[in-house]
Amino acid sequence: MTGDPVKTAPLPSGPASLCFDKDDFMKDDFNVDKFVLECRRRVQLEDFRDDLSTYLKILRNAMIELINKDYADFVNLSSNLVGMDKAIDSLSEPLKQLKHEVLTVRTSMDEAISLVEAKLRQRQQIKQSKACLQRLLNITQSVDKIERLLGINQPEGADNNTHSSNGGLNGQLIERVATEFNKLQFYVTKCRGLPLVEQIRPRISNITTTLQYSLEGSFLEGLDSCNVDMLRQCLRTYALIDKIRDAENLYRQHIVRPYMEEVITEQFIKNDHNGLRGMFNKVLDFIPTHCKLLTDVTSRVSAGTSETVRGYDFVVNSVWPEIVSNIEARTSSIFAPGNPNIFQAKYLISIEFLDQFERLCGSQASVRRLRDHPSYHTFMSKWSLPVYFQIRFQEIAGTFEASLFTPFNISTGGSQFHLLSTCQLWVSLARCWEPDVFLAPLCHRFWKLNTQMLARYTTWLDEAYREQIVERQDTVTESKSKGAGGDRAGPGADNLATGQPEGRSTPTKGRVTPTVPTSPPITIGQIVSLVTDAEKLLELLPGFLSESVIPQIKGIQEAAIASLKESLTECCTAMERKLPQFRDYVVMDITNQCTIHLKQVNDIPRLYRRTNREVPSKPSTYISAMLKPVTMFMEEHGELLNLDQKSAICSQVFANLADQYNTVTTDVLTAVKKMEESLKRLKKVRGTEKTTGSQGMSDDDKIRKQLIIDIENFGEQMAQFHVDCSSLEQYRKLQLLIDDAKKAMTYSNDDS
Repeated sequence: MTGDPVKTAPLPSGPASLCFDKDDFMKDDFNVDKFVLECRRRVQLEDFRDDLSTYLKILRNAMIELINKDYADFVNLSSNLVGMDKAIDSLSEPLKQLKHEVLTVRTSMDEAISLVEAKLRQRQQIKQSKACLQRLLNITQSVDKIERLLGINQPEGADNNTHSSNGGLNGQLIERVATEFNKLQFYVTKCRGLPLVEQIRPRISNITTTLQYSLEGSFLEGLDSCNVDMLRQCLRTYALIDKIRDAENLYRQHIVRPYMEEVITEQFIKNDHNGLRGMFNKVLDFIPTHCKLLTDVTSRVSAGTSETVRGYDFVVNSVWPEIVSNIEARTSSIFAPGNPNIFQAKYLISIEFLDQFERLCGSQASVRRLRDHPSYHTFMSKWSLPVYFQIRFQEIAGTFEASLFTPFNISTGGSQFHLLSTCQLWVSLARCWEPDVFLAPLCHRFWKLNTQMLARYTTWLDEAYREQIVERQDTVTESKSKGAGGDRAGPGADNLATGQPEGRSTPTKGRVTPTVPTSPPITIGQIVSLVTDAEKLLELLPGFLSESVIPQIKGIQEAAIASLKESLTECCTAMERKLPQFRDYVVMDITNQCTIHLKQVNDIPRLYRRTNREVPSKPSTYISAMLKPVTMFMEEHGELLNLDQKSAICSQVFANLADQYNTVTTDVLTAVKKMEESLKRLKKVRGTEKTTGSQGMSDDDKIRKQLIIDIENFGEQMAQFHVDCSSLEQYRKLQLLIDDAKKAMTYSNDDS
């Protein structure tokens, strides 16, 4: 069912519940497969079939109604067609005759049109020939006129009498010749390839040479005599004959080149007390001294719009290319990047010279022409900035990398950092932006180097933790498990130092077991220095960006500043994530040294059970011994830490101690309670429960009393380290334990 291009009656409407649109059947691009696929996406095949059947019935009914409506016409169709053949035959002959007449007229018209077009083409050719002939006549007349004005004698067979009367030419005459010569060039261009033009071309070349010779003489004479009118007339003439570049090259060769060849030399740099800067200053002196006259003539600002000769830029097209050419040929040593300090100084001097040269250009358009000039790009490409950066990279990054071989050496010279590695990192970061190192075109590379060094420092932090702490702990644990006993085991770096054998290892199965690290173990002091250095570095980096980096980058956009801050934040975040593991290790080491003394809590029942000791009134000695490692740590390393850092370490240590203290004390109190209940049951069996009640405080209560005093003293000791014991959940659990112990004592006293 494809669409019929003839307009047909609209299809009958169906119920609204149909899954398809009836108008789809009448579309020109109707496709059965596509139609079925679209309907299947909306309904099931069974529903689709039912809808098609329904609409088919509607179509059949509509067709029946249409036939019934025009039934009479259908019936009379055959009778109405009777005699139609004769009517058609009677019309065919007149139509054929009309067709023949129309074709005859059309043929006649085509022939007439062809004749007219041929005449028009012939007329156009004649017109072009006349125009060409006129141009040839104009060429001949112009050549004769120019030769007459220039005084060129051209007898047959004489080709060398070119400048016979050149000395008598003046500026106005040259300008008239130039005007005529400009017209001559136009005519020659239009008649290129014609025999007459080729025949007369030697005379045109002779005219060109004579005219240029006259212009050069007038131009140089005007420069020597500072004749503004003569210069203006010569420059107008050059522009008129489209030889502006010839004038600029002439000025470059005769005026600029001798001066620059005298100034731009290695000897001049050596003799001048200002060196390269002195040479560039001498070069810049040329423009106001020797170019001022031409600048006044060609500059709209200086000469005024009515007398300005436009189209010239002697500073850009004459002076600048000659400067670059002489620098390349005569002082190429300034581009040598071997010594980075000298290279950087010469580059900055050259860029300063370039800025001063741009200020002498006189207009923004002239500056744009300068920056687009091939010599400008040649000059800038001579500076081997990638080589310079590579040398600086090896110098800066190499020094920093070397410091990581002995990273825990103490820095000297009053640095704000304690470790040599962090101090060298800070020096290397700042070195990139120092005036004697930084170059603006390399700012992106220096910033990348900064981020690379920060990433390297972050990686080193991870390596230091893994190699100095984790692997050494594993090594010591392995050595002790293989029989290297007798040495005191310690969880911290200080304990690692005392726990490893000195200068010996235990042979195992005929080989030496690598249980002893070759380098000295890391100390707690070094870890504290590392953490404080890293935190100090993180504190200084935002200020480093705003005070050292951004001021060096001229014209930086806000979006670029945001990007720099974002990348720095990423580096700081990555570094900050490495620090908690070192803090945790310090806390763990102090905690392990302290918890050794918690074993004495288990000895308290032995001290009071059946010993008839007095009721305890002072804390046990293990409390002060347990807190001594914290005191020693603060005495040794407190100067490296600020108040917040001290409080954080002490809070975590005391939290760990309180947690383990709670475990040990709970075990002791549980054992005491079980023993107390056992004794009560035993006394009850023996019938001695009432008679013993008149005695003083029981041994179990003395044990509880001692534990209560110790725990309370432990809380008091925390306050000396600026730790609020009430803020520690672990200590609050200890207080609950004290309350339970007090209740147990009260119950015991009442019972007795």
